[in-house]
Amino acid sequence: MRMENDRALDCAGAARLLGEWDQILLLCHASPDGDTLGSATALCRGLRALGKTVNIDCADPIPEKFRYLFEGLPQEEREPRYIVTVDVADVKLLGAAWKKWGERADLAIDHHGTREVFTPLRWVEPDSAATAEMIFLLLEELGAPVDPATAGCVYTGIATDTGCFRYRNVTPRTHRIAARTLELGAAAGEINRRMFESKSRAQVEAERRVMEGMEFLCGGKAAMIQVPWKILEETGTTESDLEGLAALPRQIQGVVVGITLKERENGTVKASVRADPPANAAALCAKFGGGGHQGAAGCSFDKETIEQAAQAMGKACREYLESLGLL
Repeated sequence: MRMENDRALDCAGAARLLGEWDQILLLCHASPDGDTLGSATALCRGLRALGKTVNIDCADPIPEKFRYLFEGLPQEEREPRYIVTVDVADVKLLGAAWKKWGERADLAIDHHGTREVFTPLRWVEPDSAATAEMIFLLLEELGAPVDPATAGCVYTGIATDTGCFRYRNVTPRTHRIAARTLELGAAAGEINRRMFESKSRAQVEAERRVMEGMEFLCGGKAAMIQVPWKILEETGTTESDLEGLAALPRQIQGVVVGITLKERENGTVKASVRADPPANAAALCAKFGGGGHQGAAGCSFDKETIEQAAQAMGKACREYLESLGLL
């Protein structure tokens, strides 16, 4: 990893660099969500509007529901001179893209408070509700035009990372920036429908099967669901289709920590944790080398089965809640 300088930047510093750079590649994290994709496409559109050559790469396929972010945004075959990661807290989250590009990454733009330093330059704002929030400020600093498509990309990133403005990470600035995207033409109603109010029959069937297996732990203060790969195979759903599952366990009254375990096709297991105060999702995930935010965090198990991961997470959750005096 090239971290000779390991220098932290602010918005103005990041803008100065990007204003000077050209032939830029933006890297999204694997299992891409609305924030990494919305941030990358918004920044790509803004920089292209300034006459720069910019492309986007992601280790995993783009989920169908996010395809609209890339409309009118053809990718070009060109060797990058500079590489920027967006919404990537750890090199492991780059997936296969790390082997191809990661060692060359120059700048990280991210909003995760718990993160690994893997680039020589970084602009990190843990108080931002979404990386897309930062991207909008960056485009303003650059003087880049924000058309309706770009505004829609920013809105997508903010809406998805805040649960449509329901999570504790939302700030007054979040709402102000979201309002600006609407003023600039973001189709918020249609985006909200796509993200939060549209499910296939296959998704509903997969969710039904997963919820039937929900397990309550720690006297009901924690709830865990497991998503074995066979459920995706048998229902024809994708990881992206079941992205919203992670929020469900915590919605149950009395639950302080909600844990969702998803088995991937290669056998690894991804854990998504949601927590309410005084619990801290990032603190629990840090026990397994992960991180994120107080309310939402994640970690992965590369050698354990989903059953072993469930056992380990359950034990760690009990110990953690005991340390908080909640048990």
